[in-house]
Amino acid sequence: MAFAAGFVVWFAGIPAQAQPAGANLPRAAEGKPNFNGIWQALNTASWDIQDHTGQLGVPPGQGVVEGNEVPYQPQALAKKRENFAKRLTADPTEANCFLPGVPRATYMPYPFEIVQTPDSIVIRYEFAHALRMIPMNSKHADGIPPSWMGDSRGRWEGDTLVVDVTNFNDQTWFVRAGNFHSDALHVVERYTMMNPDHILYEATIEDPKVFTRPWKMSMPLYRRVDKNVKLLEYECIFYLQEERYKNAPFK
Repeated sequence: MAFAAGFVVWFAGIPAQAQPAGANLPRAAEGKPNFNGIWQALNTASWDIQDHTGQLGVPPGQGVVEGNEVPYQPQALAKKRENFAKRLTADPTEANCFLPGVPRATYMPYPFEIVQTPDSIVIRYEFAHALRMIPMNSKHADGIPPSWMGDSRGRWEGDTLVVDVTNFNDQTWFVRAGNFHSDALHVVERYTMMNPDHILYEATIEDPKVFTRPWKMSMPLYRRVDKNVKLLEYECIFYLQEERYKNAPFK
């Protein structure tokens, strides 16, 4: 009996053989993690990327910003506060149905689909039919005009998909709370598959016209495993249009 007990203690002290990093990840034909599928963020970042209390129509939530601080320059902080005061009508995306930009498209409360090939990544968003084409291992082209979703270029760093995004206009917000940027915005996204159904999403934000330093947000993304899951068509309708047009002469 004493021998059996001693054997159990000895066996329990042997460290388990470590699994190689990424050993259980689904892999594409070229050996990289296979991100194909429909994913969704499950948090309150679409309302506010910092810690926030519940308000009318806004659930309380924990922030996704590293250190919970967005390092605004003083004049930019004043603009952010102005945006917050006018958010119900001024938010370019949820109040006016414009494209959400990057990274906001990732953490809106709608699913998105990643389609992966060796040469490119395509991300299709349910909201407003937003679409991103991400060529792999190519440089940003000269002369591309600014746009809502920017110009995305991808590369692999080990098993992490890194997407460099530039050429933004200055029209999108990061969230409904009024966090904004200029046309100097530069975003570096990192997608790291933690297991077959979870991605760690990280976005580093740099904008010398608005912020005093680069800052980062991160969150998990969840694979949608519902039976027969697919993206549906969501047509964003300007929610104030009834007020705007109720007294129109052509009604």
